[in-house]
Amino acid sequence: MTEKNCLNCHDEITGNYCKSCGQKSSTHRYSLKHFFEHDLVHGVWHVDKGILFTIKELFTRPGHSIRGYILGKRVGYFNFVTLILIIIAVSGIIGHYSDIKLSDLMPEQSREAAGPIERILTKYPKLVPLITIPLYSLFSFLWFRKAKFNYSEHLVLNSYKSAAELVIGLLFTTLTVFYTDKTVLFFLYYTVISISMLIYTVWIYYQFFSESGYSRRGRMIRSIMIPVSYILLSLVFGIIWGIISRFK
Repeated sequence: MTEKNCLNCHDEITGNYCKSCGQKSSTHRYSLKHFFEHDLVHGVWHVDKGILFTIKELFTRPGHSIRGYILGKRVGYFNFVTLILIIIAVSGIIGHYSDIKLSDLMPEQSREAAGPIERILTKYPKLVPLITIPLYSLFSFLWFRKAKFNYSEHLVLNSYKSAAELVIGLLFTTLTVFYTDKTVLFFLYYTVISISMLIYTVWIYYQFFSESGYSRRGRMIRSIMIPVSYILLSLVFGIIWGIISRFK
């Protein structure tokens, strides 16, 4: 029987599972096939242990914990697909009891000036973290090419980032059930939360790629350029959409 070391606790294993921590011995590197055929299906139909532990890790050492998960240390962590689905479901249930919608917080002039896509995203804010996963994964892949993580592994990284954003959104939705001052909520969401999530985004990349051979300065610049690239792309898309709309 072949012997090898567990990727989670590094003890020697000889069977299908580690006797020390219980992790499977067949922990493979992520690929697009593995991402869709295993994690997506497993995430929908199975509920693993460790949801509170996973959330704690996402807000205390996000980059380190996600890197460890991708490299094989998966015992105790909640599958990212399951985590996202549960957060969205709970947020939807709590949102049913809230009289405040994100679109209600926008000034009237901003609502009138918003394009159809902006109106949809404002009406369904939970879509934003989900649809940005492929784009952020592309930018993190391009800016940190030397790290040698494949695109599928970047999808996992940014899926957990989006899960953290959804947790923040869940807390905000819960707040709107009990607090309804739109002026304060507008400031909280569009200033405090938005800036905090931008800082979190930079932090998660800075930590994740801390063992990938980049200098601190280079890592910080690249970590900042990922959200900047996304913002610039959004601006370009908005300008193009505005030009097209004028000719309709």
